[in-house]
Amino acid sequence: MKLARLLASLVLLLATPLHAEPPKVAVFDFELIDTSLQGEMQGPRKDEQARLAHAAEQLRSALQESGQFRVLDIAPVNDAAHHSNLQACGGCDVKLASDIGADLAITGTVQKASNLILNMNIYLHDVRTGKPVAAVTADMRGNTDESWTRTMAWLIRNRLLAPNYGAPQAQ
Repeated sequence: MKLARLLASLVLLLATPLHAEPPKVAVFDFELIDTSLQGEMQGPRKDEQARLAHAAEQLRSALQESGQFRVLDIAPVNDAAHHSNLQACGGCDVKLASDIGADLAITGTVQKASNLILNMNIYLHDVRTGKPVAAVTADMRGNTDESWTRTMAWLIRNRLLAPNYGAPQAQ
């Protein structure tokens, strides 16, 4: 009997992978929340739309290269995502991520008060539960390619991929 238990334990141990698969993530394109006077008067700007797409691509690349995540192709749900307000659709981001087999849904916004004052936000949701996992944010000054790229790099390095970020620290 002891031998049977030992054998069963050994089989389970050998069948268990030593390294679990990294979580599969769906990183959706970022959305702009423009409350600036310029935005109200002139509408969407092409350079800002390009920066939104670049921010999402920068995030996808960094997460994939880290080896901590497996970034999924969102092409099958991208059209639906672009026709939804992912921040206010009642969890459609989670449903879309689930449709492509993701474990995590990642969305983001850039809030623009003016060309000088902007804020970048990234939200992670558990696809199984729909519950928020994390939210990270950073202010940026200046509405340029460089300011957006540097802000995203800072969020990735100092928040999303930072070792032990959010873990309780010894006092």
